[in-house]
Amino acid sequence: MKTRIGIYGYGNLGKGVETAILQNPDTELAAVFTRRDPATLTIKTSGVPVCRAEDAAKFQGKIDVMILCGGSATDLPVQTPALAALFSVVDSFDTHAKIPQHFAAVDAAAKAAGNIAVISVGWDPGLFSVQRVLAGAALPEGKDYTFWGKGVSQGHSDAIRRIKGVADAKQYTVPVPTALEAVRRGDMPELTARQKHTRECFVVPEEGADRAQIEREIKEMPNYFADYDTTVHFISAEEMRRDHAEMPHGGCVIRSGVTGDGKYRHTIEYDLTLASNPAFTSSVLVAYARAAKRLADRGESGCRTALDIAPALLSPLSPEELRAKLL
Repeated sequence: MKTRIGIYGYGNLGKGVETAILQNPDTELAAVFTRRDPATLTIKTSGVPVCRAEDAAKFQGKIDVMILCGGSATDLPVQTPALAALFSVVDSFDTHAKIPQHFAAVDAAAKAAGNIAVISVGWDPGLFSVQRVLAGAALPEGKDYTFWGKGVSQGHSDAIRRIKGVADAKQYTVPVPTALEAVRRGDMPELTARQKHTRECFVVPEEGADRAQIEREIKEMPNYFADYDTTVHFISAEEMRRDHAEMPHGGCVIRSGVTGDGKYRHTIEYDLTLASNPAFTSSVLVAYARAAKRLADRGESGCRTALDIAPALLSPLSPEELRAKLL
């Protein structure tokens, strides 16, 4: 039986989820929910209802997993616990510092309803999180390093767009080359957040907006920009369309460590180069929706992260096929 997936929010991430569902024969789109007027949306999948967000509860029993495609700044902290009370859910909450409190809120709601919730799914947090655990387990004496970019951060861009006076925004995360080189050499340097990355923001201001205030709010935003050297560029809507239409991203997780009483030095690196951040993240979300359905079918409930879910649950292949082909 196919996993029936609902999409809650039809922006870049929601559109990507729909495309990913079409690529996975064991999943199907059950419904799309939007805060916009449903009549204004055209989706790729024929015969699937597009509904108002507030009507989601009417689809209990018709959706196996709801994939939440809102932003981490203000949407998901509210939406994920609320919807976990109705469905098994998957979200891409990516504010690392607030994951523990988000987990607690979602876990309580999901357990009370007997549902499964998988939070903070994507590539970081998500796939990168798993690699950090694996590398640390293999090399207990060592250091972890994560570099992002150069690329567009959806969560950071969304956070800027929530600022008063901002019409549109894109934020690029850029690794500091000298820091990356030192880590790859195995130097195991001590690096602050500011020493590892810079942040570059391209902002389309609304007419008459206070640019100085916008720039100040960006640079002082906790968890997003306050700990980084941040550059803000104000550009026109035309420049945004012309120069920043795509959303590439990527990065790497590196662990340097030693074994044999320090005699042997090792480096583990996991690297991603993404042509489209939302398209890739969407595909990961669908894989974890498959896992959520399998856990729910076992009668499990409560919140999970990528660290709690076995890789086999993500794959459409059977355990026998995985052992024969991939082990």
